[in-house]
Amino acid sequence: MSTKSKTKLEYIWLDGYKPTQSLRSKTKVVRDFGGSLEDCPMWSFDGSSTEQAPGGSSDCLLQPVALFPDPARTNAYLVMCEVLSPDGTPHPTNGRATIDDDDNDFWFGFEQEYFLWVPETNKPLGFPAQGYPAPQGQYYCSVGAKNAFGRHIVEEHLDYCLAAGINVEGINAEVATGQWEFQVFSKGAKAAGDQVWVARYLLERTAEKYNVAINWHCKPLGATDWNGSGMHANFSNSLLRTAGSKEVYETVCKAFSPLVKEHIEVYGADNHLRLTGKHETQSIDKFSFGVSDRGASIRIPIATVENGWKGWLEDRRPNSAADPYKVAARIIKTVKTVPAYATVNGR
Repeated sequence: MSTKSKTKLEYIWLDGYKPTQSLRSKTKVVRDFGGSLEDCPMWSFDGSSTEQAPGGSSDCLLQPVALFPDPARTNAYLVMCEVLSPDGTPHPTNGRATIDDDDNDFWFGFEQEYFLWVPETNKPLGFPAQGYPAPQGQYYCSVGAKNAFGRHIVEEHLDYCLAAGINVEGINAEVATGQWEFQVFSKGAKAAGDQVWVARYLLERTAEKYNVAINWHCKPLGATDWNGSGMHANFSNSLLRTAGSKEVYETVCKAFSPLVKEHIEVYGADNHLRLTGKHETQSIDKFSFGVSDRGASIRIPIATVENGWKGWLEDRRPNSAADPYKVAARIIKTVKTVPAYATVNGR
């Protein structure tokens, strides 16, 4: 049979490791693939090897939920999956299933920071084998061999994402040596999470070719003056996009204040190392909001104000290793407690 009638489907899912889940994937070769999500069959995997099932009853199910062309392989697609238990219900590790946004009223833009990491030295790309490079300051949005490290990986990743149909809206070198960022936006919380995870997968696989790892930890350089990594969550819904009122925005922000613990629980492990009140963060045990304030828990963008208080908010607390599904689910749950939300959405 001709290889042209065969298609590679890369099934991607999240494992059960704690406190931070990892990406897993495996390839299914199918014949005469139709090219749609509906043509992707349910599959299974050994959950006892991913901390998701005991050895005596190890099967977990993979439910395809999003499909992207795989630009790095011939006749191939990337299949993002939810993990289900054998009875077809969402597995306890399935954060996507907790999102209450069936009408896609919530829009999310995630700013994903990360470090390119050298396994041999256990340091960021661009760090000398001994000691440190010049202090941060020259690396942010930089150019040149003394300032920007790993651009070939970052550019290749961007091209792959765009070819796959992932809505990456930008990239930039970040504050620390070897630190970069990409931004993903989608109308619909589940779709936004799908795209972040597939973009992360493509980044891991791209860097793998160059024997470079991706360090998602929020403070990989420990208690130093080097910046940590975040995944700022920009979000809006009908209420925020049409409010036209400073009071509505303040009411929404204030709804987050008594729920600091609940949000921090899903905003990524070790966030206390990053949310110190320094390096453009608020302290982990405090809550604040303000216009154009990057030291606040939630920033009200100046563009929102200039647009007559119609726009979005930015929660700056989620860290680089957080699960965008769980972050979105928690934000949506909080916003839905605001009385004005029910009025705008007819509930």
